[in-house]
Amino acid sequence: MRTLAAPVIALILSAFAGAMPVVARAQDSGTTVLQNENVRLDFAQVMRVQPIYQVLRATRMEPRCHGDAEPAGTGVAKVVGAVRGAFGGKPAPAPAQGECEMVPVVREFRRPIAYDVDYVYRGTKYRSRLPFDPGNRLRVRVSVVPYIPPRASTP
Repeated sequence: MRTLAAPVIALILSAFAGAMPVVARAQDSGTTVLQNENVRLDFAQVMRVQPIYQVLRATRMEPRCHGDAEPAGTGVAKVVGAVRGAFGGKPAPAPAQGECEMVPVVREFRRPIAYDVDYVYRGTKYRSRLPFDPGNRLRVRVSVVPYIPPRASTP
């Protein structure tokens, strides 16, 4: 039973985390005033989502043969060799080892890592960077706490 107590307590505390009191200190008397934070969840209308990409570059060595537009055995060279063979012509000879060389080919990959989201909540526009695309609606946490202005100190 003792092993279940810690997770249960953690669950209860996380449920009340949104209703934690806000501590405000009065400047003149040094007293602490506890204000309950009024929290609720609502939805905002998403206006624009712009992905932020990470660009990854990968280099790979590929054979390039002189005299052909593409490496032997791929693409057009393969089709031309098959057509020659079908019409009784001699198949194209494979290029000699000395005619091909290995060259580096760089490829770029882009993947989204975050999203800049413009949204409107109760007539006010906001922008946030989120780790996911929220779609048409964004769930927002609304918190209201009274503002207590500091008292003017007397010299």
